[in-house]
Amino acid sequence: MSNGPAGHVARSTVRPNSETARLTPLRTFLHTDDGVTIDSVYDPGAVVYDSFRPPAGDVVFVVAHGFTGDVDKPHVRRVAEAFVRHGAVVTFSFRGHGASGGRSTVGDREVLDLAAAVRWARGLGHARVVTVGFSMGGSVVLRHAAIYGGGGDAAGARTDAVVSVSAPARWYYRGTPRMRRLHWLVTRPEGRLVGRYGFRTRIHHREWSPVPMSPVEAVPRIAPTPLLIVHGDRDGYFPLDHPRMLAQAAGDHGELWLEPGMGHAEHAAGDALLDRIGHWAVSQGG
Repeated sequence: MSNGPAGHVARSTVRPNSETARLTPLRTFLHTDDGVTIDSVYDPGAVVYDSFRPPAGDVVFVVAHGFTGDVDKPHVRRVAEAFVRHGAVVTFSFRGHGASGGRSTVGDREVLDLAAAVRWARGLGHARVVTVGFSMGGSVVLRHAAIYGGGGDAAGARTDAVVSVSAPARWYYRGTPRMRRLHWLVTRPEGRLVGRYGFRTRIHHREWSPVPMSPVEAVPRIAPTPLLIVHGDRDGYFPLDHPRMLAQAAGDHGELWLEPGMGHAEHAAGDALLDRIGHWAVSQGG
């Protein structure tokens, strides 16, 4: 489970044939640089496209779900439906989740999955990409932005703005009962069986080697890319010291929203909050 950069393979096996019309969602499997197939869905939104080319300067949201989520889960679809009011949306299942291949590394090699989805979004003609991650996905969008922020081979996978919701700041946190249960799920053979058959999540049995860059270490490397950190004050997994650590590491280039009464990740993100995030993303100039 290394922290190496992803490669270049992120091609859709679907080719749209519509002309000037409202397009329906596309579903395909992408291929990561380490050869994992990633189940992915593209919704072009309510914009009418000419010859399947989006208008210049538009926004596509690439949504990175939380641990045990997948592209078909109702809470992931609800997030997509909220963002599609502001632009196109790419959703996908991380490795080991749903119909995607491989096994979950709980935030390590998942940066390769996100890189593949971002490349696909850019390949569809979108000029501006906003990555939005929840919980585990929130840590992934931070590390992805830090790794793919430069030019050269990484340019096709870069993001233009980052939103991290309910993310941890540091690894191996066990300070809440819910995180202690999650560690049991990930580290114990019987826990991984529960993950496979109870949550449709196949978890890798190997420990991280090397340990990947932590979210709080990644955040300073994201600048000058716009960054929004969102966290609820009733989060049962990660208390408020996590978002505050991330915001402090971000300095002037990061924005922190502490949401009163909000719990954890997609399930707790109400439609009004998702709409505010959508407006924030659109307001970040390309």
